[in-house]
Amino acid sequence: MKVVIVSDTHIAKKEAELPVRLMEELPSAELIIHAGDWNIPEVYDQLESFAPVHGVYGNVDGIEIQELVPDKQIIDVKGFKIGIVHGHGEKKTTEKRVVEAFAEDNADIIVFGHSHIPLLRYFKKQLLFNPGSPTAKRKLPYYSFGIMTFNEETFEAKHIFY
Repeated sequence: MKVVIVSDTHIAKKEAELPVRLMEELPSAELIIHAGDWNIPEVYDQLESFAPVHGVYGNVDGIEIQELVPDKQIIDVKGFKIGIVHGHGEKKTTEKRVVEAFAEDNADIIVFGHSHIPLLRYFKKQLLFNPGSPTAKRKLPYYSFGIMTFNEETFEAKHIFY
């Protein structure tokens, strides 16, 4: 099962397009995860035209997005528990906030955003995965998003940089 993972798309205009490199991967996705900061619900609609979408809202998302997706959720993909949260808040690092958000949930994977910094690392037994941003790289050299591939026993996670 192929899962495309995005966060921090920050698309504020209905006529704005998702990046070409991301659009190349979406037709083969079986599931899409968005870790917040969509800006407008049309991004959800566009992603959903390719595959089912699970997501959360971020700190820049208004009421339209907040009514569409929760602030935190856990989904099951091929027996792996995936926690999804944006990661914003006060004090502590984004990583510490997301780990604490799922401290009682035994998530195998935590997908988050907010920092726009791509990350793939383990903290104890949980994989922490931030896809970065496909539209707002800030001071980083590349835009990015993620792809996870699952089967019944294993998964593989990677970033796509462009």
